[in-house]
Amino acid sequence: MELVVGNMTFSTWSLRPWLVLKRCGAEFTVREVPLYGPESPAALAEASPTGKVPVLNVDGVTIWDSMAICVFAAERFPDAKFWPADAHARWLARSVACEMHSGFGALRNECGMGPDAAGIIHTMVGPDRAPTPTSESVAADVRRFVAIVTEMRARFGAGGPYLFGEWSMPDAFFTPLATRFRHYQIDLAAHGDSDGVAAKYVAELLQQPDFLEWAEQAVTVRP
Repeated sequence: MELVVGNMTFSTWSLRPWLVLKRCGAEFTVREVPLYGPESPAALAEASPTGKVPVLNVDGVTIWDSMAICVFAAERFPDAKFWPADAHARWLARSVACEMHSGFGALRNECGMGPDAAGIIHTMVGPDRAPTPTSESVAADVRRFVAIVTEMRARFGAGGPYLFGEWSMPDAFFTPLATRFRHYQIDLAAHGDSDGVAAKYVAELLQQPDFLEWAEQAVTVRP
C-alpha cells in the first residue's frame, strides 16, 4: 500500500488520509511529490489521474481524493472505529467531515499553506507565522468552525478530548484547520469561542501523537 502525498511541510490535504492510515495501523509507504516546481505538473500527472494528491495505490487500484481514501480505510480496518458508535453522533460526524471536505473555502483560499509569491514557506509545522487575515469570509468560516466544535463537544465529547470524545474521522479532517489557526494567529475567542472549548480542541489536534510524527518528518524534509 503506497500513499502518494504532496510536500509534507504544507500539503494539508495529504495530511488527512495519512493520519487515518496511521491511526488504523495500516502498513503503507509514502511517496512525496513536490507540488511547486517546473517538474511538478508531470510528476503529479504520472502519480494521479486528476493531477492532484493524495492518492492511495492498493491492490492494483489507485484511489484518489482524501475522502475516498479515508472511506476505504474505514472499510478495510473496521476495528479502528473511525466513526462514533452512537448513531446520532455518527450521522453528525459524517456531516461534519463532509462539510470540512467541501466547504471552508475562504480559509482554504485566503489562508494557504504553500509558498507565497515572496517565496516564504507557509508551513503547518514550523515556527513561521503569517499575518492574520481580516476578511469577513474568513471570519465566517472561523465562526462556523467554533459553532461546530461547541455543539459537538457539548453533545458528544464526554468520552475524550476530541470532537466526538474519542478520536474519529472528523478530527483528521479538522487538523489542517488547526494548523492554519496557529500559523495565521487566528484568535478563536474573537470569533465566538468565549469559553475556550474550540481553542482547547485545536490544541489537542496539534499535540496528537500521529500529527507530531508527521510534523517531525515534515521538518526533516522541509525545503
